[in-house]
Amino acid sequence: MKYLEEFRNPDLARRLLDDIHATVTRPWALMEVCGGQTHTIIRHGIDQLLPDQVELIHGPGCPVCVTPLETIDKALEIASRPDVIFCSFGDMLRVPGTDRDLFRVRSEGGDVRVVYSPLDALKVARENPRKEVVFFGIGFETTAPPNAMTVHQAHRLGIRNFSLLVSHVRVPPAIEAIMRSGDCRVQGFLAAGHVCSVMGVDEYPELAARHRVPIVVTGFEPLDILEGVRRAVQQLERGEHRVDNAYARAVRPRGNPAAQAMIADIFEVTDRSWRGIGTIPDSGWRLSARYRDYDAEHRFAVTGITTEEPAACRSGDVLQGLIKPHECPAFGTDCTPRTPLGATMVSSEGACAAYYLYRRLGTPTAPPLEATPVV
Repeated sequence: MKYLEEFRNPDLARRLLDDIHATVTRPWALMEVCGGQTHTIIRHGIDQLLPDQVELIHGPGCPVCVTPLETIDKALEIASRPDVIFCSFGDMLRVPGTDRDLFRVRSEGGDVRVVYSPLDALKVARENPRKEVVFFGIGFETTAPPNAMTVHQAHRLGIRNFSLLVSHVRVPPAIEAIMRSGDCRVQGFLAAGHVCSVMGVDEYPELAARHRVPIVVTGFEPLDILEGVRRAVQQLERGEHRVDNAYARAVRPRGNPAAQAMIADIFEVTDRSWRGIGTIPDSGWRLSARYRDYDAEHRFAVTGITTEEPAACRSGDVLQGLIKPHECPAFGTDCTPRTPLGATMVSSEGACAAYYLYRRLGTPTAPPLEATPVV
C-alpha cells in the first residue's frame, strides 16, 4: 500500500537514526504537537531509539484531550434534554465531565448517537424534524472545514433544528502560549502535517523567528517522525530557526484555500479555554454572528457553566509537556482507560493512553524496528 509500508521501512529508519546520532552534539528538546504523532512515537519506540541528547516532549495535540471540562459539562447538559438528539464522534462519549460522561447520559435515557461525519448529524436532523439535533464540533484546524460546511449546508437548506456545540482550537496560538510559559523547555517543534494541509505554513515563520525555534512540518509514520527530528536537530546544531516542510507529499505552502474560505465564512476567531491549561487568547473559533442561530451554547443557554479540573488529574501538565504520563501518581492506578480521570487517558490520540497501551509504567527497552507490527 503506497505511503504505508514505504514509511515504515526498518533499513531507512536506521539510516535516519544513524544520521541523527552523527549530527547531535548537545541536548535538545523537541515537542511534537499532534497526538497522532505521539502514538507513533510511543508505539514504535522512536523516543527510545533516538540519542539520549534528543528528548521528545508530548504537546497539546489531541483535540479530545484539550476540550475543556466546562464544554464537556455543557454537552452533558444539552444531551440530557428529552427533546435533543446529541451526535458525536465516538471518542468523546467516554471523556469524563464533572460527574458523568455521555455514555452515562445515554444509559439514563438520553438520545446520544455516534456518527462518523457532521453531515451524518445533519441527516439525522432532516429525518427528525420534531427533535433538536446537536453535533459536538471539536478539534483543530483539521476538522473545522467539514464542521463549517455542515453549518453552511444547514443554512442553505433551511434546516432549523440543527446546531453545533463548538470547541475548535488553533495550533499557532498554542505554540505561542507554550513558548511564553516560564516552565518551557521546548527548543523546536514538529508541526502537525494534517493541520498544515488545511492552513498551510504562513502562520509559522513569525513564530519560529520570534522564539528562535525551528518548526518542521511532519507526517505521522515512523519515517516521517524520524525525518522531522533529523531536520530539526540539523537546524538546532547550526543555530537556525526556520520553518521546514518535511511533509510535502500532503502539505502545500498555502494549504487548502477552499477550506480556509469556508472556515472564514462560518467561524470567527475567539479566546478558547484548553483543558488543564486555561484560556489562550485567539486560540479558537466560534460561529460568526451570521450563523449564531446554529450555536448550541446560545440555543440551549448553557454559556454560564463553569467547572474546576479534578486535582488528582495532571493532564494539564502532560499537555504542556511538563511531565510524561507515567510521572503522574494516578497513572495506571486510579487512572486507567476503564476508569479515566482525564481525557488524555480516554482519547485514541491521548498521550496517557499511548503510554498505557504501548509502554505501561516503566521505560522498557524498545523493540527492534523490524518486529514492530505493521497494520
